[in-house]
Parts: sequence; C-alpha cells; structure tokens
Amino acid sequence: MSKLRPDVSIELLNERGQEYLPGYLGIEMLELSQGSMRSRMPVKQLHFAPNNFLHAASVVALADTTCGYATIAHLPEGAASFTTIELKSNHLGTVREGSIACVATAQHLGKTTQVWDAVVTDEATGKTIALFRCTQMVLASQR
Repeated sequence: MSKLRPDVSIELLNERGQEYLPGYLGIEMLELSQGSMRSRMPVKQLHFAPNNFLHAASVVALADTTCGYATIAHLPEGAASFTTIELKSNHLGTVREGSIACVATAQHLGKTTQVWDAVVTDEATGKTIALFRCTQMVLASQR
C-alpha cells in the first residue's frame, strides 16, 4: 500500500494548480493525511450552467482534482505520475451560493492503480451534493 509522500504538501499542491483549471475554478486543498484529502471551492457564476444550477462538470472538477492531488501525494516509490482511467459521479443536489466541500478517501493504494471515493457537500449545511469514484493508473518513471 502506498504511503503518504513527505515531499508533497498542501502548499505545493495549491501552488501547482494556480495556472491550471483548479486555480481558475478556485479549488483549494485544505488537509492531507494518510489515505485522505479535503478541499473546497467557493461557488461563483462560472460554476453554473445556463439553467442556473451548479454545472455537473464543476462538481466533477472539484472531486477529480481532490482525488488526483491525493493520488500525487500517495504515489508509490519509483512512480513518475498517474492518469485517470475511469471516473463516475452521481449528482444528488445542488447549491446556489456559498462553497462546496470535498473529502476524498483512498479505497485502494496499489503499485499500479489507485481507487478513490469522494463525497461533495454543501459546505454550510453538510448536505451531500455528489458521490464520485475514480480509478487512477500509476505511471512508472522513464529510465
């Protein structure tokens, strides 16, 4: 089982994402521990679909980013990176203001794959907005 890497920090992950989609969307990692990552995203107009509901892609972006950053923090020794090979989401609700939060939890931390579950909630009420699962393929370093 992969252990939390000591060279990966919340600050490093947040800094890395600034010029990419996570930074643009306002995604912020909050807490990293063995087998878990916690994050949040303040909801802005750019996160909504034209029907004024939270866009499913915004919710998936928060969950996928949280799981992806958690994967980086748990890559096994000798691994260079990862790629998502499958993801699934169930959307159960929406928010119109405030922030949404995400907790990702490792289900499998193997040498070649990782499986993460995430729960996205309304940060203010704790109401579940979405359930998410992804499978990550660990990529070996090119030697």
